[in-house]
Amino acid sequence: MKYRRLMIAAPKSGSGKTTITCAVLQALTSQGCQIVSYKCGPDYIDPMFHEKVIGVPSRNLDTFFTGEEQTRRLFLNSAPADGIAVMEGVMGLYDGLGGIREEGSSYHLAKVTGTPIVLVVDAKGMGRSLIPLLAGFLAYDKEHLIKGVILNRMSQGYYEVIKHLIEKELRLPVLGFLPEKQELHMESRHLGLVKPDELNGIKEKLVTLAEEFVKTVSLEAVLSIAESAGNVGKSNICRGTLAGTWSAGRHADVDHPVIAVAKDEAFCFYYTDNLAMLEQNGAKVRYFSPLYDAELPERCHALLFGGGYPELYADRLSANRTMRTAVSQAVDNGMPVVAECGGFMYLHSVIIDREGVSHNMAGVVSGKCFDTGKSVRFGYIWMREKKSHFLPEGEIIKGHEFHYYDSTDNGGDVVAVKPVTGREYSCIMEGENYWMGFPHLYYPSNPEFAKAFVKKAREYQRNISGR
Repeated sequence: MKYRRLMIAAPKSGSGKTTITCAVLQALTSQGCQIVSYKCGPDYIDPMFHEKVIGVPSRNLDTFFTGEEQTRRLFLNSAPADGIAVMEGVMGLYDGLGGIREEGSSYHLAKVTGTPIVLVVDAKGMGRSLIPLLAGFLAYDKEHLIKGVILNRMSQGYYEVIKHLIEKELRLPVLGFLPEKQELHMESRHLGLVKPDELNGIKEKLVTLAEEFVKTVSLEAVLSIAESAGNVGKSNICRGTLAGTWSAGRHADVDHPVIAVAKDEAFCFYYTDNLAMLEQNGAKVRYFSPLYDAELPERCHALLFGGGYPELYADRLSANRTMRTAVSQAVDNGMPVVAECGGFMYLHSVIIDREGVSHNMAGVVSGKCFDTGKSVRFGYIWMREKKSHFLPEGEIIKGHEFHYYDSTDNGGDVVAVKPVTGREYSCIMEGENYWMGFPHLYYPSNPEFAKAFVKKAREYQRNISGR
């Protein structure tokens, strides 16, 4: 089956990929197209912008996390048969692991899935130099996937001049340009883009962005590139085969344990496929808010705390004493818990914010979290338990770290390895019923983790019911 698709990529970060991607998504949605979006790499925030535009969860695709065949399977399991798939790249087009490998790059994902690329170039301050820049990217494109370019932050007057030169010398279609208008570009901060809910009138802004976009960019040309996509890579993998490998078997309805997932402004970093894997292994996902709710969901059997920005809401999280107590008591009573990054911070005794103010947290972890003012850890890792609890002995799961806060006790039950340098370090507090630490996990990189987590929730459910 043929899937219409394209990737929005760029020579470097900060070129306007998210702005252009959101404009394309909104413009296509306004025309009534069925859209699915994807983010290349481990990013959480860009998919939030996609979700605001299309109204359904965006997904991540990452060739480091899942390799070539499984990445194709993940795409095929969610791609719309009659719609259009739009992928947003990460960093520069050819920037993969450690900035030097192809694996994990936008280009690798495009190559693996056979997806045509629209290159977004920040043209501000550039003239004819655009031509050798683009020529270099085209020369490095051995699969001939780059099918067009959009020039960002350029005046209409100069666009009319440079467009014809680019097309004449490079035979590369120039699809249009986006003028430099502050209201058309997304804000940013140290951990990437601000969350869409933090921007006033985000939906209206995206509609305005799309309206301006179609004035200066040929949406027909963009659609034509999506239509030109051939087979999904060189694989004969069938749609739906991956989901079967995730299933833990059928269970009576009473055996469906409830995993309570913390989700609000403070905890919002979740991979769609992670949550899907929990459900496909027999769990029911039920959301709750450590900010607003007084208690945990009734009859829950495990806790999942994702990442986010608890430091920005530390006073409110601290003020919710009943929730902090409920979480602490649940873990003390043996309820399984998985906590990543911001969720790990919340389980500490104290978070010390950047002003030096201490805020009491859940107290599951006796240590303190504090702002270092700089990146503590950043990048991909794979992890191996020192004693097997969530994974078969000797197996690894892949993940990613990006945090400015540190802890007085990061744990040492798991060995983390940097894939390029091979450097190792210990991290994670981990035992029979808990996994807590800064790294974010990607469950499809080892489905046994999700299966084990649901199994532990089910065992807890049976224990408290006396069966």
